[in-house]
Amino acid sequence: MRILMATGGSPHSEAVLRFGAHIAARSNQTPTVITVVRHEMDRPRADATLAYAARLLEPSLPNVQTKVRIGHPAEEIIREAEEGNYGLVIVGERQRRKLVTRFPLGSTAERVVEHAPCPVIIAKGKIGPMCRILLCDSGVESPPLLSRFSAQVMALIKGGEEVTLLHVMSQIGAGPAVQGQQLSADAEELIENHTPEGELLERDIQLLKQLNVSPHPKVRHGLVVDEIVDEAHQGNYDLVVIGAHRGEGWRRILLDDLAHQIIVHLDRPVLVVR
Repeated sequence: MRILMATGGSPHSEAVLRFGAHIAARSNQTPTVITVVRHEMDRPRADATLAYAARLLEPSLPNVQTKVRIGHPAEEIIREAEEGNYGLVIVGERQRRKLVTRFPLGSTAERVVEHAPCPVIIAKGKIGPMCRILLCDSGVESPPLLSRFSAQVMALIKGGEEVTLLHVMSQIGAGPAVQGQQLSADAEELIENHTPEGELLERDIQLLKQLNVSPHPKVRHGLVVDEIVDEAHQGNYDLVVIGAHRGEGWRRILLDDLAHQIIVHLDRPVLVVR
């Protein structure tokens, strides 16, 4: 799987390089580091940015490939991902003091996530080896998140990670068929009683076991964004995996409000699987 890491030389871009080094160590191919400048006259600055990136990566990735593209950052990162047939793109997102419900207008990360032809990791906040992974499966996506995850980025899983499979049950979205006790049941109870949520968890567990991963199923009750963010913090996860809806034509996927809020509120890397 080819990996593309995008850096602009800013402090939050270092998170891309540091987390990308951990990811690339799991891949059999040398990653490419790209930087984009608006004009040809800015190429010296681009060269300096890539030279710094190469020095930062040198201890673990001595033969990293670099590339400069001229134009709009998001558009050129997307074009490079398409033309280079990359399997994963890693971008950075500036951390903000105030919590917001959407990416800022024109965010490079937002445009790359929505239009890239492959999964995207937004690297920020807590950066470290990928030892603890949180998979957030809503059960409403088609094809299912776990099917897409296993098809697109399963090569990054080496077998020693602790994987938690999370499903959030929200009273707000609960239908009339959901009984009261189910709204407080844990994962084991839901699986044992063969509830719809239990069947979902059991399906995902069996799929991951076929891939030699033994996940820990977990159910939380409450508002989806709050529960995912709380679990990510309390569980001290190194990577949070969420899905994205597919769009039409140029707008390949559309991040709904929940996905936007999860990405913005988390202070650690987020993998968006399409």
